[in-house]
Amino acid sequence: MSMLEVSHVSKSFGSKNVLQDVTITFDEGKIYGLLGRNGAGKSTLLNIMTNRTFADSGEVKIDSENINDNDAKLGLMFLMSEVNLYSNGSTLDQIIADTEMMYGSFDHQLAKRLATKFELDMATKFGKLSTGYNSIFKLILALCVPVKFVLLDEPVLGLDANHREMFYSELIDSFTNNPRTFIISTHLIEEVANLISDVIVLDEGRIMLDQPVEEVLAKTHSVVGPQRDVDAYTKGLNVIGHDDMGNIRVNYVYGELDDRRLPDTVQLSNFDLQKLFIFLTNQFEGSRHYEN
Repeated sequence: MSMLEVSHVSKSFGSKNVLQDVTITFDEGKIYGLLGRNGAGKSTLLNIMTNRTFADSGEVKIDSENINDNDAKLGLMFLMSEVNLYSNGSTLDQIIADTEMMYGSFDHQLAKRLATKFELDMATKFGKLSTGYNSIFKLILALCVPVKFVLLDEPVLGLDANHREMFYSELIDSFTNNPRTFIISTHLIEEVANLISDVIVLDEGRIMLDQPVEEVLAKTHSVVGPQRDVDAYTKGLNVIGHDDMGNIRVNYVYGELDDRRLPDTVQLSNFDLQKLFIFLTNQFEGSRHYEN
C-alpha cells in the first residue's frame, strides 16, 4: 500500500502566508475530503503535492521517496483542476492519446462508456467545450488514468445537479472496482459528505481538522432546550455556535460531553459536517478550536 506524505510544508506569495507548516498523510484506498474557505490554501497544497508549485520549505514523499524530479513517483498522481493544460485545438481523443503516453495504460472502455453516458463527443476540440463539459472531460481522464492518487480540485465546476449526481455515482463505482486514493477539494460539502471516509479542514494555511468522518460526526452534538437549561448543561464544553428560536436555544458542541447527566428538558442529537465546517471556520474567528 502506497502512502503520500506532506511534511512541514510552507508556502508564501509575497507577504501572504498561504500554507504554514502543513503536515498530513494520505493512505492508499481512501476518499478524502479537503475542505476550506476560499484562500485557505487548498489549491496551493494540491499543486505542491503534484510538483506544479514548489514549497518554500518542507517536502512531499510517496513511500518515503521525495517527489521532486521523481518521474516514477509523480506518475502515481493525477491532478484534475480548473487550470487548462491542454491545447484548445486538440480533439479529446488526441488528449487521451497524449495522456496515455505519459501515464501508461488507459481505461479506454471506461472512457467510452462515460463519454456516452455524459453525451460527450470525443471528436470535439477541447477549446469548444463549455465549462461543464470541460470539467466532465477532465473527470473522465482522472477516472481512467492508472494512478494510485487522484486529486480533484473543485471537480464539479460548471456541472448541473444531474451531472454532479452522475459523477458521484461513477466515482464510487470506480473506487469500488479499482480502490485507490481520491482527494476531493470542494465547497459542496453537503454533496460529498456521504462519499468521503476522512475529512481534512484547512484554514488560513493550517490543518484544523484531520480525522475519519465517522469519528468527527460522533463528536458533534446539538443541545436543544430552554436557554437556561442548555447553557447550564453545556457550561465548560466546547460550544462552537448556537441558534435561538424564541425561548429555545440550540448550542452546538464539538467534543466529548463528559458523561454529564442530561436534564429532562434538554434533547441531544448530532449535526452534519457542513454545519461543523461553517462554525469552525467562520463564526468563531480568533477563538477557534483546533483538534487533530
